[in-house]
Amino acid sequence: MRAVIQRVREASVIVDDQVRGSVGQGLLIFLGIEDADNEEDIQWLSGKIVNLRIFDDSDGVMNLSVKDTGGDILLVSQFTLHASTRKGNRPSYIRASKPEIAIPLYEKMIRQLETDRGKKIQTGEFGADMQVRLWNNGPVTITIDTKAKE
Repeated sequence: MRAVIQRVREASVIVDDQVRGSVGQGLLIFLGIEDADNEEDIQWLSGKIVNLRIFDDSDGVMNLSVKDTGGDILLVSQFTLHASTRKGNRPSYIRASKPEIAIPLYEKMIRQLETDRGKKIQTGEFGADMQVRLWNNGPVTITIDTKAKE
């Protein structure tokens, strides 16, 4: 799994001119799923996300997590995170999982984040043409790949 995590002041996802999910202060997470991903990746990544200390404490030091601040999470599926640009100029998405594999993993990730965060999270709509609005705070953007675990 690959995640792009952005600390936001607010973010929303629009599908067919309707707001599908929105958050105030918290995290906007773009999630890419590949066939090799499994429950272990979900548990590890969710735990890492909700405990990632990227929010400022009272001294202005990034020392607090989304759990600590009471912030919200907006999760958006994004198969293009597994784009390969090695050959030519047209990206290949061969590593991105097909919906029959990706949807159950995406739904498990939603449940795991809700469990680890301790409250409901907001989502986009898997496979939809989504318009994403965000007000990046910082900007702070972190990328995590469960296969690299850096």
